[in-house]
Amino acid sequence: MNNSITWQGVYPALTTKFTKEDKLDLKLFEVNLNAQVAAGVQGIILGGTLGEASVLSSDEKMELIRFSVEKVQNKIPVIVNIAEGSTRVAVELAQQAEKNGAKGLMMLPPMRYKSDHRETVTYFRTVADSTQLPIMVYNNPVDYKIEVTLDMFAELAQCENIQSVKESTRDVTNVTRMINRFGNRFKILCGVDTLALEELVLGAHGWVAGLVCAFPKETVAIYDLVKAGEIEKARLIYRWFMPLLELDIHPKLVQYIKLAESEVGLGSEFVRAPRLLLEGKEREDVLKIIKNGIATRPSL
Repeated sequence: MNNSITWQGVYPALTTKFTKEDKLDLKLFEVNLNAQVAAGVQGIILGGTLGEASVLSSDEKMELIRFSVEKVQNKIPVIVNIAEGSTRVAVELAQQAEKNGAKGLMMLPPMRYKSDHRETVTYFRTVADSTQLPIMVYNNPVDYKIEVTLDMFAELAQCENIQSVKESTRDVTNVTRMINRFGNRFKILCGVDTLALEELVLGAHGWVAGLVCAFPKETVAIYDLVKAGEIEKARLIYRWFMPLLELDIHPKLVQYIKLAESEVGLGSEFVRAPRLLLEGKEREDVLKIIKNGIATRPSL
């Protein structure tokens, strides 16, 4: 069994940086990557929802993997998201990711088609059987319409390399249900920024974070404080952070978080169509939240 990833700690779902000409901006991506490593994250995730997975080509994904692997030099694992409509393509992507140096996979259920219980389990199993890489199941029925149920996890437990879950059901009780049913079989990582403190206190092992892209130190501080039992200190940072964290649960989370990155010098606002740059009142409103957060940043 591949144990190269602990599935504990903070795992940023990194944004994909683009130039004005809509090419990958690897130079700017490296600036953010270095900030994450310096803050003490435990791994990075490429090509997730925040990474604009749906508009990246396979070649771009592989380029991002190779670049990241070279830059982090085994300090932390590079994990790649798989969000595909076809099992065959998902298997190909998993194998390509492994060849290009990825150390793990995050996997959504099939895209576009609402698979049933048997189909969903078979999809995950087929990909898991095709690779040595450890896998985190991304359970987000709110945005992607398929819930990976506890009964599905009971079947998936037979796949040794399915090791963790990104818990994005928005139901914090799920953390306790998973632990009660499976003990420590699956590591649980909170996937919703606005529920992170709650789920960590309930026993989640990690946090797949969004606003970490702009605020790496604060995100890691909350995780470290909770795990050290310093709940009150964590709570104070979390309360400061909440207006910013709420940017993560909006359909335009990519644009909002990229705006935050650009304000703190860790990114740019460029997104890939059909997403468009923010403008007018919407941009002003989000910018106000970000600037207020920066102005009142706690000293750690």
